[in-house]
Amino acid sequence: MAIINEHKAIIQPLNPIWYQPCVPQMEMLRLDLIHPVISGNKWFKLKYNLETVLEKGYKNILTFGGAYSNHLVATAAVAKEYGIGSIGIIRGNYAKNNPTATLDECRALGMRLLFVGWEEYARKTDEAWLNDLVAEFDTPYVIPEGGANDAGRRGAEDIAKLIPETYSHICVSAGTGTTLIGLRNALPAAQKILGFVPMKEGSYIKEEIEPHLRVKENWQLFDEWHIGGFGKWNNKLLAFMNNFYRINNIPLDIIYTSKMMYGLDELLLGRYFPDYARILCIHTGGLQGNSSVQDFLSY
Repeated sequence: MAIINEHKAIIQPLNPIWYQPCVPQMEMLRLDLIHPVISGNKWFKLKYNLETVLEKGYKNILTFGGAYSNHLVATAAVAKEYGIGSIGIIRGNYAKNNPTATLDECRALGMRLLFVGWEEYARKTDEAWLNDLVAEFDTPYVIPEGGANDAGRRGAEDIAKLIPETYSHICVSAGTGTTLIGLRNALPAAQKILGFVPMKEGSYIKEEIEPHLRVKENWQLFDEWHIGGFGKWNNKLLAFMNNFYRINNIPLDIIYTSKMMYGLDELLLGRYFPDYARILCIHTGGLQGNSSVQDFLSY
């Protein structure tokens, strides 16, 4: 699995103009730098799943996601790299005839796409339906949406190895909550984990997170900054992304990290953090998702 060099991830200080005088330190863990496509937390959630695929000789990987899923793109890229077939079960039929740039990239990487309605997609953890899919696609290795299985959570724990204990607050976007679980389980309990959910009314994932936590305390979810829902954006968010890049020279993605940093800006202005807070924000990659708004971005 030498295609990814995890040591390419760096911790980059943010420009003090962005966060002072609210807190004394804010930095970003640039997981987006480890690979242009299989980037950020996506790689960490896939790495141990891929290990099983290679060890047991699976010919195909089957996974799930929506029309803007970075997980699908990363899975397709990993599969292509290793000569493995990939199948994506796509939530909602709306994108079948009007595919997003994300889905076009999945196809370009060789992923076969199967579009299903929302009701059928809701059965993604139903054993009977999964058995039908496994039979239909020649016994693939199945990875849940967002890599949300034991292997994905174990991979997310590896991100904690890149994080010093000097930070008081660790901030991460939370789609399925898999990365947050790995971080909360692997980091010292004294470090507070803040999860920023990019879905409308997304705090429901708390119920999916809690059963997998070994460390139960000192974490929190925010779902106020979804900008209309998952994959949604507006001119204010685009302007924020451009301004953040101008000040910090860090590109943000339209789906996840931009909304986290937008929320963090609001929390800073609202004096949510104690005066001593030393904050690490995790850039979870997915910059290829910006292709749909590239004309509006200055990077």
